[in-house]
This record gives sequence, structure tokens and C-alpha cells, in this order.
Amino acid sequence: MSTTTREAAGRCPRCGAAVHGDGRFVVWCAACDWNVDPAPPDEDRGRPARVRRALARRHGEHLLAETTDGGAPGPRRDPAALAAYAIALLVHGVTVVLAVGGTWFLVTGWGRPLMAVGLFLLALAWTLRPRPHRPPEDGTPILARADAPELYALIDEVAGVVGTRGADLVVVDAGVNASVTTCGVRGRRLLTLGLPLWEILTPQQRIALLGHEFGHYSNGDARHGRVLATAYRSLTTWRYYFAPAPDPSLLDLLVNLLSLPPRAVVHGVLALLDQLTLRATRRAEYLADSAAARAGSTEAAVGLMDRLLVADSAMTTLRREGNAAQVVRRGTEAGDRADGLWERLVADTESIPEGEYERQRRVGALRGHSVDSTHPPTHLRRARLLSATPVPAAVAMTGGRARAIAAELAATRRTVARHIVRHGFPG
Repeated sequence: MSTTTREAAGRCPRCGAAVHGDGRFVVWCAACDWNVDPAPPDEDRGRPARVRRALARRHGEHLLAETTDGGAPGPRRDPAALAAYAIALLVHGVTVVLAVGGTWFLVTGWGRPLMAVGLFLLALAWTLRPRPHRPPEDGTPILARADAPELYALIDEVAGVVGTRGADLVVVDAGVNASVTTCGVRGRRLLTLGLPLWEILTPQQRIALLGHEFGHYSNGDARHGRVLATAYRSLTTWRYYFAPAPDPSLLDLLVNLLSLPPRAVVHGVLALLDQLTLRATRRAEYLADSAAARAGSTEAAVGLMDRLLVADSAMTTLRREGNAAQVVRRGTEAGDRADGLWERLVADTESIPEGEYERQRRVGALRGHSVDSTHPPTHLRRARLLSATPVPAAVAMTGGRARAIAAELAATRRTVARHIVRHGFPG
């Protein structure tokens, strides 16, 4: 399917300036910002989300100035991060107490009602146990080192440049994202590459992406540690258990009232962890951007920011492709559509006009930290990279290396493309 462009032209109803736009995107006025953000997203109204947004707004500009003035500061363990670590240990300590108490009741209360209490406490502790991330088991493609030696060699080289080790497994899914997580009791590193994002990036931007993700492990990002990550998961489970019943009966009202104090404690601990780690987490994003620039070059890191700005357009393209495949008879054209999916996605992305990139930057400035308080706004991250002294790439994606990696990903590209056209885009 070819990309079509519908030009829209007219006058701004607010200031009268001439407006021109690609009909696929929002028509807006660059002179007065009319219609620059026609559909602001709904914000999470929950108390933890409000606290995170308030903290992000309070520290955002100061943090940007701090990391910009200092260039690319190294990892830092501040007292707040250490306090968050201690609280996470206490959260896990509660789970240990429940497990020990349940075992004691089970042993000493054998044959008596206390045995039921022990079983309950053990079951509760089991649901709250620290559970590290696990590789997907739903058929998502997983590449071992033997499956993609050139890709792993690139990952190892980038990780070495930013000061950490590479990945033990690579998962390739249909997300417009990427991440590195620690999985299993042995602490293996799992790199998840969203193939749509990988495809719309240039070779050097792909290196910058890898540099950013592995940069989180070299700059002391607290929330990437297993202790804090699993503590958050345990607290989320507690919050689920104490959540008030909707449309409560009289008995439910009583239960809601009794669960109010522990629910307040859980929310308070979550808010405190957010307050202690939010600044460090957002600082870590800036430092990861610096790692991206060191690995792939400043130019590539800035280009990566621009691609992230228009990630929604890539999602729209993939949804359209998935929906179009549903209107044809299953099994007749799906293979053909899958074979050309990535080429169409790249063509659509390359055809995005500069005006849409600028609009997205202005939208980011308007929204600030209101939507995703855990990440600095993309326009600020981009501005910080541009304000620093440009750095060249420490890792180069040569033509031969790019072709070898593409060959290693060929079968996975077909698998993910067929999944999208047969089942729709999951995003």
C-alpha cells in the first residue's frame, strides 16, 4: 500500500496566519499554537499519580539544569535512594515475617484451628514473594546467542562502551519500545526489542537505543534494581488486596472501613518510595541519554528522540495494517501483507513532515510532566542533548554488520509481521 498525502491549507481561526498541513496529521498554527494539542490525554486521578506529577513538576527544570551544567555526570547513590532501598527491604521483611509466622502456626497448630491460620499466612506470603521478571512464554520470539551472534556482538560492544555487561537473552516483540530487565533468580539480563521501533530507526539510532537501555545499568538507576522492583510489585499486590469494593453492600462497607487504615499505609509507602526514587529515576533517564550519545553519537541520540516523538504514528500504521488484514479472507492475503509490512511502516515514518515533529515538541512543552512523570518530557531530553558538546559514535554500524544482523532477524521479522496482520497490533 502506498503512502498518500492530503494537503490541508487555510487560515488560522485565532490569529489569521496561513496554516498548511499533511491531512494525515493535526492541522495547527505554528504562529499561535492553535489546535497544537486538540486531544490532551486523560490523567490518572489517583493520589499516587498526583503525587508523582507534583514531584516531577517541582524538580523537572532544576534537574535538567543540573545534568546539563555538569555535562554527563556519573552514577550517584544519594541518601534518598539508600532510604528507598531500606524501605524495600522492610517490605520484603514483612513477607518473610508472614512466611515464618505461617510456618510456626502450621507446625505448632497441627490438628487445631491455628493450622488454618498458618495456611492462610503462607498463601499470603507466597503471593507477596519477590518475583523477578521472567521471559515470556506466549510464543514471543526469543533469540539465544547462537541464533544471532552478530546482534549479540553489537549488544556486547555497546554495553561495554557504556560501562556494563550485555544481554543473556533477546526477546523480539511487536511493541514500539525497548527495555532491559533482570530476570530469574540468577539475574540474567533480558533485552526486549520492539521490532517496529527497531525498524523505523537508522542503524546509528539503533546503537543509540541500545546505549540508552544499557545505560540504565551503568548509571545506578535504582528502579532497575531487583530489590526495589520486586518491592513495588509486592506493594501493588497489597494495594489490590485492600482496594475498596465497588458498589458495596452493607457488609462490603464494613470491610472497606476496616481496610482503610492498612490501605492508607500501603498508599503512603508507595508515595514515599516514589518521592525517594522519582528524582533519581528521572535523572537516570538523562544519564541514559548521555550513554546513548556516547555509543551512537549525539546526532543519532537526537534522532532517536525524534522517532520517539512520532511513535504514535507508527502505532497507527500498524493498527491500520492489522485492521486491513481482518477484512480479507484469512489465509489468502495475510502472507503477502506481512511480507511488505516493515517496508510500509518505514515509508510511512519517513514521510512524516517536519511540522508534525515540531508540533509534538510543542505538545510536550505544554503537557510537561503531566502524563508520564517517571520520564522527563522528550522535548527536554532532546534539548539537553543538543545543548551539550556533540560527541562522535563510539560504535559504528557498518554496512556488513547491518546486513548480517538483518539476516539474523529475517525469520523473526516474518513471525512478528504475520502475527500483526493475523491478530492485529497489540498496542
